[in-house]
Amino acid sequence: MKVIYRNQVKGIGSSVSEFKGSGMFIIFGDNAPEEIKDYCYTVDVVPINGKIKAGQYLILDDQAYEITSIGMEAPITLEGLGHMTISFSGLTEPEMMGTCYVKLPEGQEEPELGIASMILIVEA
Repeated sequence: MKVIYRNQVKGIGSSVSEFKGSGMFIIFGDNAPEEIKDYCYTVDVVPINGKIKAGQYLILDDQAYEITSIGMEAPITLEGLGHMTISFSGLTEPEMMGTCYVKLPEGQEEPELGIASMILIVEA
């Protein structure tokens, strides 16, 4: 298993819970704009080790989600700003340039992240 991206949640915005049930969440480095900072999980800005693409897996803590598509800006903003939106819609064609789309297994709810939650992108 090749690790493409590894990070850890270090902060939780005061309004992150408002996204519960929306099918998405946002991660951002310390430099998140004030108007969205409260809606983001804060992470360090770390490098990406390879190309993020459909067929890889996003692992949140110990749960794996298949990446179904990735917006063309998502890897750039992830590496440069620590910013990416994660959508659990499972779309196979990205609708938003900065979003990583993953498939939520049937009957499963969106995960809740906490401080120190691990975020990985891996290639099997």
